[in-house]
Amino acid sequence: MEPLNKIFKIKGCIQHYAWGGNTFIPNLLGLANANAQPFAEYWLGAHPSAPAQIIDNADGLTLNGLINQDPSATLSEAVYSKFRELPYLLKVLDVQQMLSIQVHPSKAEAELGFDREESDGISINAANRNYKDRNHKPEVMVALSDFWLLHGFKEKQLLEKTLADVPEFNILMPLFKREGYQALYQFVMEMGVDEVNAFLIQVVKRELRNKREGLLTKADAGWWVAKLFEGVDHITNIDKGVFSIYFFNIVNAKPGEAVFQGAGLPHAYLEGQNIELMANSDNVLRGGLTPKYIDVPELMKHILFEGIVPQVMKGNEIRIGEKNYPCPVSDFAISKIELSGNMIYQNVAIGMEILLVTEGGAVLNNSMVLKKGEAICLLPEASYSIISSGHCTLFKAFV
Repeated sequence: MEPLNKIFKIKGCIQHYAWGGNTFIPNLLGLANANAQPFAEYWLGAHPSAPAQIIDNADGLTLNGLINQDPSATLSEAVYSKFRELPYLLKVLDVQQMLSIQVHPSKAEAELGFDREESDGISINAANRNYKDRNHKPEVMVALSDFWLLHGFKEKQLLEKTLADVPEFNILMPLFKREGYQALYQFVMEMGVDEVNAFLIQVVKRELRNKREGLLTKADAGWWVAKLFEGVDHITNIDKGVFSIYFFNIVNAKPGEAVFQGAGLPHAYLEGQNIELMANSDNVLRGGLTPKYIDVPELMKHILFEGIVPQVMKGNEIRIGEKNYPCPVSDFAISKIELSGNMIYQNVAIGMEILLVTEGGAVLNNSMVLKKGEAICLLPEASYSIISSGHCTLFKAFV
């Protein structure tokens, strides 16, 4: 394949993080997994740490390598002028064990933080490095299954009910009523290990008992707390991230529903499979439920300390067969395309687009067969039509 072709297949990179499941992504990609290895994420983009490979290229060219050859032609002049790179990263996630409590900085904060750590001489790969780049990391997820996540602080009335309903949390009520979200969260996040253990040990034991007795559902914070400690013989060193499970909204997104998460919004994925699209960044400030580096003072600088009502998007039908999930950023956009019964989807790429087939199969431009798990890249001004005689679902990432 010549690099100047405007439509070509790409192969993403698999990330075997310990929290991943071992069947969903192998089934999507048609791979065997005899050793039950965790398949957590499948990356489709030009991130330098794990760029997609261009299939049928004898030179082993990667997507970021192709972009570097001629950024204006591959991204479009407008996109290259504004972002200087492909500004998004498309992923498939399979979350079996809950991910860390985390917050992403704004672009301005990321630039300041990155420059500060550079001047302090902290290695880019150091365990205590917060800022890996100078970019923000807004993200949107579209559920592929029943998906559960933590998303922002509960509204005041709901959080007060939580503090009242959990006996051990009653003592926190006056602080919250007097000084609000920041004082409450700072108080629990600055506790020492022994204090956290003393505060939460009875909470954890009670939730384990409640879950065994069938008194909890996934809509209850206690269900997730119990999941963390099931099978643990001796409960010690309780993660202070447990507080966040109670303080944050628990959101359930059904297949095809989406949730956007911008700078400052605390969140954590709990369980399920999704398509995730984000700005091309690796800046994560963590607040618990992880063995990775946690920097509470830095985390506290960036959190949105207010209660929110989660917004779950159903998607806007912009044409027959295509739903778009509007996001308040210029870095990326995402659509879900569903075809059946000889429907034809026609489009012309404006910038670089990436399409991934998640169900069924289709034919592109009457010549290229697209099967489940396959992805294609389309360069600016590529004209294309997709047709499927059966049912086919694709996700399209674009600027």
